[in-house]
Amino acid sequence: MTFPEPQLITLTDPDYGRIELSVHEQGTGPAVVFSHGFPELAYSWRHQLPAVAAAGFRAIAPDQRGYGGSTAPEPVAAYGMDQLTGDLVRLLDELGLDQAVFVGHDWGGFVVWAMGVLHPERCAGIVGVCTPYLPFPGTDFLKMLVDGDVERQYMLWFQEPGVAEREMDPRARVLFEKLMVGGVDPRIIAERAMADGKLNMNPFIDLDGLEPLGESIADADVVDHYASVFERTGFRGGINWYRNVDANSAAHPEVGTTVLSMPTLMLCAEWDPALPPALAAGMPNVCSDFETHTIPKAGHWVQQESPDAVNELLLDWLQRRFGSA
Repeated sequence: MTFPEPQLITLTDPDYGRIELSVHEQGTGPAVVFSHGFPELAYSWRHQLPAVAAAGFRAIAPDQRGYGGSTAPEPVAAYGMDQLTGDLVRLLDELGLDQAVFVGHDWGGFVVWAMGVLHPERCAGIVGVCTPYLPFPGTDFLKMLVDGDVERQYMLWFQEPGVAEREMDPRARVLFEKLMVGGVDPRIIAERAMADGKLNMNPFIDLDGLEPLGESIADADVVDHYASVFERTGFRGGINWYRNVDANSAAHPEVGTTVLSMPTLMLCAEWDPALPPALAAGMPNVCSDFETHTIPKAGHWVQQESPDAVNELLLDWLQRRFGSA
């Protein structure tokens, strides 16, 4: 089975009007909705959708709000957690689905965990890929990490509209060539981050001068796909998700602390520098039906770097918990 072509599904956001989502769908059976991260697309799940569909599930992956073929509203506030989870709820409604298992990676992980708190009746189960169930990060904490130097922390650097876009939009191809790499020993990454004696957590600010760590996990066709899409759309939509982190924390402090009762699965990547497995240590306290696995020596793009390992663990869990008897 191959990755399916998209269809446009129209939703109505009560605050921001018409939203079109470009949705890839494959298979029949219990629904599994995949939520991608930054800077990614539904295409990031190209290894998972055919496998999940072949196993007897209805696999669904949208380009989420602000990405790819989907609508990218202008207001920053249009990318808050209420809007992002609302898109998934309305997508289920349009597809005639009461519930789905939600699978999220990176920023998409924050969205699917928030679904479990804000819309638990729509969640048959939740899977975090790299992203654990935690409260939303806030900019005050991030500023402490870098002594207030916003250029050294990418989420802080993203906050001022237009700043990151000016650097990143003309360099989409360079970004994917240099950053879409496999797992690297965290000690090597730590040495790079402290190379000048101060913590630097912003790989996006000097893409031209960045020396990649790790081997590329994206062949020429994959780089071409991502680059062509982001050269067309720019990165504004995805970056606007980050511009709502403090608003999300203020609006929904219960996310990350409310105990989830639906089946949950956490797939960690051992060498993920952004979301290391240690961040998931407290999840048994807030997930009453919890299972976790760590994929050895895998980096942040684990579902693309190690698709066979991700698929094996995901399908085993899906079939045990939601497959037909």
